[in-house]
Amino acid sequence: MSKRVLIISQHFYPEIGSAGNRIKNIFHVLKTKGYTPTVLTIEPSYPNKNIYHNNPEFWDDETFNDEEKNTDHIIRIKVKSKHYSMSMFNRLYYYLEVVLKLILYVLFHRGRYHAIYVTSPPIFIAFAGLIAKYRYRTKMVLDIRDLWPESLKGVGVFNHRLILAVFKGFEKFVYRKSDRIVVNSQGFTEYMENHAGIDATKIAFIPNGIRECELGSSKKDNNAFKVIYAGNIGLAQDSSLLLNLAENLAKFNFRLDIIGYGVNKNKLMGEIEALKLQNVDFINPLSRKQCFDLISQYDVGIMTLNNKQVFETVLPGKVIDYMACGVPIVAMASGFSKRVIEEAHAGLCSESYDVQDIINHILYLHTHHHVRWEMGQNGLNYIKKHFLWENNGQRLIDVIEAV
Repeated sequence: MSKRVLIISQHFYPEIGSAGNRIKNIFHVLKTKGYTPTVLTIEPSYPNKNIYHNNPEFWDDETFNDEEKNTDHIIRIKVKSKHYSMSMFNRLYYYLEVVLKLILYVLFHRGRYHAIYVTSPPIFIAFAGLIAKYRYRTKMVLDIRDLWPESLKGVGVFNHRLILAVFKGFEKFVYRKSDRIVVNSQGFTEYMENHAGIDATKIAFIPNGIRECELGSSKKDNNAFKVIYAGNIGLAQDSSLLLNLAENLAKFNFRLDIIGYGVNKNKLMGEIEALKLQNVDFINPLSRKQCFDLISQYDVGIMTLNNKQVFETVLPGKVIDYMACGVPIVAMASGFSKRVIEEAHAGLCSESYDVQDIINHILYLHTHHHVRWEMGQNGLNYIKKHFLWENNGQRLIDVIEAV
């Protein structure tokens, strides 16, 4: 009889973004390795529920569509609240509704599992994992995709000391109660050791990754130089830098296309419209396959993060996506992201947070076609070596077996 693993996650297929894709791949790895995974999640809602209704292109993975017919393998909980809000208190209300409904399911559902695999952020979801751990008398693996609540301070919208202190205390509690911890960025390990007293031997690094079938191929149009930004335009990203970048790119007649979503998207669209910038196009969210096909056609991919210390530990999914599509990166970043890009020789980075640095890097790549091509190939090769789920999946199995 195969071992049963309960995966608890707020995000799952067919949601776009790194979180949903990561859990989809974890489900896939477990199943191909002979396990019987069950996902406890909510209805797809990120970045909003509407894009998944009557849009079959988002439901393009037949493997998971077959699983949908078996409610024992994928359990979706309905949630009434809308979390897609600038208000942090509205988000917290949404997170609490999600975790309470997940807990209620766990309390009233009978089952036997060899392990619980729960993913955060938000850190509240880990509480549902702890309840499941004791309810089913098994072990729990905690998957950390972001340092929360440190990231709340990093985005600068929530700085209530008492509440943050409570969150940090809960964070340490769930770290210590977890049997193993998985992180998607090596930068998280040092934080957990220093701030939560977690032994490094308890932590395993399993990065976000790409399945081999997703690897892109160059489809560049030699008659036009195009720049793309793909991903979240949220609180952690610097939308003002994107606006400044768009203005400067217009001076050189360079296109900037944005496949974006997030709380600052409408604000950025309004600002670009007010400036009457004709070189910028916004593209509605696409399925992962459609997004990769499109990204592969561009000459440069842009990555930005706010210059807060907490973001030095992260590796945004768009970095991996750009490299998987053979697109060189120009990044406003430091820390782990910068280290990966430079180690891979897959792009150019600036820590100054001066848009002119970004422009200079783009101009350099525009005039050095061979460098663009080499960086694109370097990134693709780096992904094949370090970020393929076909290779890294065994790390996941080792963690599950260890508990």
